[in-house]
Amino acid sequence: MNVGCPPWLKASTKPWTTEELAERNVNDRQVARFVQGEDLVRLRRGCYLSGQLWRQQSPEARALQRIYAHHHALLPTPRRGMVYSHTSAARVHGLYLWKVDDLIHLIQGFPTSPHGHGPDVRAHYSSLSSRDVSSGKGLRVTTLERTVVDCARILSYRQSLIIADHALQLGGDQPAMQAIALQLTGHKGIANARAVAARASALAESPGETLTRHFLHRMGLPMPEEQVTVRTRRGNHRLDFAWRELLLALEFDGRIKYFDFAPTQEVLFEERRREKDLMEDGWQFIRLEWADLFREAELKARILSALHRARLVHRKSA
Repeated sequence: MNVGCPPWLKASTKPWTTEELAERNVNDRQVARFVQGEDLVRLRRGCYLSGQLWRQQSPEARALQRIYAHHHALLPTPRRGMVYSHTSAARVHGLYLWKVDDLIHLIQGFPTSPHGHGPDVRAHYSSLSSRDVSSGKGLRVTTLERTVVDCARILSYRQSLIIADHALQLGGDQPAMQAIALQLTGHKGIANARAVAARASALAESPGETLTRHFLHRMGLPMPEEQVTVRTRRGNHRLDFAWRELLLALEFDGRIKYFDFAPTQEVLFEERRREKDLMEDGWQFIRLEWADLFREAELKARILSALHRARLVHRKSA
């Protein structure tokens, strides 16, 4: 007689190894049946999670869950000196990741075969000082600063800049990032890491704002101020970017798509009302959506045209 998946296992929020399940009288044959019936999900060899929980999680939460499953599966045989790093550390720190795979990265002080931990793990052989290691959510991970540098050594400039900006917003130290990048002279990808550490900004509040700033800089456009607070008759309004002397603002509206978060109608109403107040005071607006950042020629033309119009208005009013 087939026994159904126990309610305690269906409702569980932790990963389970085959050994732990055996201690709860769930044998290998039952595990295989529960996986086939989608009551359990196999996260890695010998480690499982409630299928009910898995189906409720976002892709990013699932990637983080895989890191915890890797750690949990290793608990019976702890690996001394192993530290989660690169994009895995970024996930544990809660940093924004854009178009990043869910491979598990770790640094250890001894070499292993390329797939010694499994095909989904990348083990990096390196020595870390105690200053490069911190604890996060029950795991040993590289610090924010070391994480930024390591990510920038394996990712593109834009992907890395998003991570670096967010790390600074969360309290990361920019000079420390630059010092780490300097110490890793000769390592693969270090030129990209140095550029990212030098140009990161703590003012960006979303990946879209980071990519917008990078776009403006790369296109050689006049650089605006970031996070500009302007007073209106209904109170202060903060602009993502502004050429203050021209009364021209650039606002990025792509947060909804990136964060899967929809502002309430009241929030949207108040936002538009403050914008109208600013327009009454002479402000003009350029509004960007996520897709605009990938139509570069069109976007550059739009911004140059808006700058030209704003200069004409400024001259007439001078």
